[in-house]
Amino acid sequence: MIIDIDNKSKEEIYEHLLKVVGKTKEVLKAESIAKEKKDNPANFGSLCERYCICIIPGQVPCTGTCAIPMEWRGKYKYKKEIS
Repeated sequence: MIIDIDNKSKEEIYEHLLKVVGKTKEVLKAESIAKEKKDNPANFGSLCERYCICIIPGQVPCTGTCAIPMEWRGKYKYKKEIS
């Protein structure tokens, strides 16, 4: 692809490239909405229905609010004894 950029500003070049080879803003917005996948109940985080897994009954509570017992932690559970 050959593009004539003589006597054009970088904004004009950028807009021309977007028009020729880029996706439109509508397509990018639709792709970002489809990528979020908010309908899956297993998703949690800032962009989802649930912000943390601890709000689901039966899950481990947040470590920020209460301490997890030492036997639940992997580094203590699987620690090898050195003789």
